[in-house]
Amino acid sequence: MTLGTLIETHGYWVLAAGCLLEGETILVLAGFAAHRGYLDPFAVLAIASAAGFFGDQFYFWLGRRHGPAILARWPSVARQTDRVQGLIERYDAAVIIGIRFAYGLRIAGPVLIGMSPISGYRFGLLNALGAVLWACLFAGIGWVFGDAAEFALGELRHLEMWLLLGLAAAGVIAWWIRKKRAH
Repeated sequence: MTLGTLIETHGYWVLAAGCLLEGETILVLAGFAAHRGYLDPFAVLAIASAAGFFGDQFYFWLGRRHGPAILARWPSVARQTDRVQGLIERYDAAVIIGIRFAYGLRIAGPVLIGMSPISGYRFGLLNALGAVLWACLFAGIGWVFGDAAEFALGELRHLEMWLLLGLAAAGVIAWWIRKKRAH
C-alpha cells in the first residue's frame, strides 16, 4: 500500500476524528495532502469545519448540563473558570470565535462557555464562524507548506513521506512544548 492510497483510504475519517478534539496537526497534514492531490481541498475544509463545530457544540452542551460536576472532577478545567468567565463578560463573541485557537482551552473553553448565560443559539452561530475560520487557517498552513516545499525542492513525490513525517513531528514537538509551558 502506497502513502497516497493510505491517505486516500483513511484521510477523511482520521481528519474528522482529529478535528473533534485538538486537531491542528491533523488539519495541517490534511491541508498538505490536499495540496498534493490526495484529498479534496473543499472536503478537507468541510469535514474539518463540521467536526470542529460539532465537537465544540458537544462540549458546550456538556458544560450547560453537567458544568459543576465537570469542574469538581477536573480541577484543571476549574482553574480556567475565572479567566474564561471574565473574558466572556467583556468579549463574548471574540471568545466564542477564538477559543479554538487558544491552546489548553480547546475543550475546557466550550465547557466553561456552556456554564455562562450565553444562549445556545448565539454560541452555535459564533462557533460555526470560528470553526470555518479555524479550518481555513490550519488547512491553509498545510497547503502553503506544500507550495513552499515544492518551490524549494521541486518535484516532491520522492520526498512526500519525509515531508509528512517532518510536519507531523513538528506538530508533536509544538504540542509537547505548549504542554510543558502550561505546567
